[in-house]
Amino acid sequence: MPSNPGVWLVTTARNRAIDRIRRDRTRAEKLRMLDVPAAVEDDPMQDTTFPDERLELIFTCCHPALATEAQVALTLRTLGGLTTDEIARAFLVPEATMAQRLVRAKRKIKTAGIPFRVPADHLLPDRLDAVLAVVYLIFNAGYTSPPTRVDLAAEAIWLGRALAQLMPDEPEVHGLLALMLLHDARSAARYRDGDLVLLHEQDRTLWDDDQIAAGRAVLDRALALHGRGPYVVQAAIAALHADEPRDWTQIAALYGELARLTESPVVELSRAVAVAEAAGPEAALAIVDALALDEYHYLHATRGELLRRLGRDAEARVAFRRALALVHDDAERRLLERRLAALT
Repeated sequence: MPSNPGVWLVTTARNRAIDRIRRDRTRAEKLRMLDVPAAVEDDPMQDTTFPDERLELIFTCCHPALATEAQVALTLRTLGGLTTDEIARAFLVPEATMAQRLVRAKRKIKTAGIPFRVPADHLLPDRLDAVLAVVYLIFNAGYTSPPTRVDLAAEAIWLGRALAQLMPDEPEVHGLLALMLLHDARSAARYRDGDLVLLHEQDRTLWDDDQIAAGRAVLDRALALHGRGPYVVQAAIAALHADEPRDWTQIAALYGELARLTESPVVELSRAVAVAEAAGPEAALAIVDALALDEYHYLHATRGELLRRLGRDAEARVAFRRALALVHDDAERRLLERRLAALT
């Protein structure tokens, strides 16, 4: 019996699917060599342009008949190796809610008879948004976890490179790849003896300068393609974070543009962090207090830090305790406990 039957089943199923794709490709190629017409003339395997079988599976699973959120969640669960709880946290919903959404998506696939086949090239743009979100969330699952999940980050970067090869003229594809490269370049400095190290406390000598340069080059390509989408903007922010000193005014402005594009309160929270550095904690606290993210531990952790800077230690302790009650990651829990102990 495998130690984790669920993971074993998902991995085995994915490998079987990849084997099927490779077998069909080989068959089509041999038939062409023999000048024998294939049994099915519209078999998409014959002229596939995908550089990676895993990417091919993701495009296949991201069927536009489902809502984008359902496409992303179902693909992450089926192919991405993420648990329902991890997917729920990525979407900021309870695990039970995400489980219900996955069940509804599977039921719709069954009742509507949605066909899952490799899409033709002209259909790829219709699925790109969902595919980008899948790759981004796979990367996040690896990057925001201790080094034991670093394989997911590497997998996402591999998929990002394959996407850039498949769709070289899509600026958001290059934006996502640049974003992942720039963040991953700092991964060796994010943990020290199992404890999380915040960006401003990291040892910059551990950063991968060559990968940062590669990320900047990919970002330049996205900008040359007139990219102005969310992934390009996030990559530009990540590039500014690699500078010393950091231009907090520019970072805050870019977060403002990202908030306009995404209408996301999580982005507004990130903007508040930049505003705190550029204009002071009081201006940032006004932004944080207007956000409806009471179940999001980063909001309370950020609020606690801003209150601490303002000398409002009693309120800061309440905020840090609230963050501790919501946090899932052990390294982040220890960081919050250190912050709280410093105030006690």
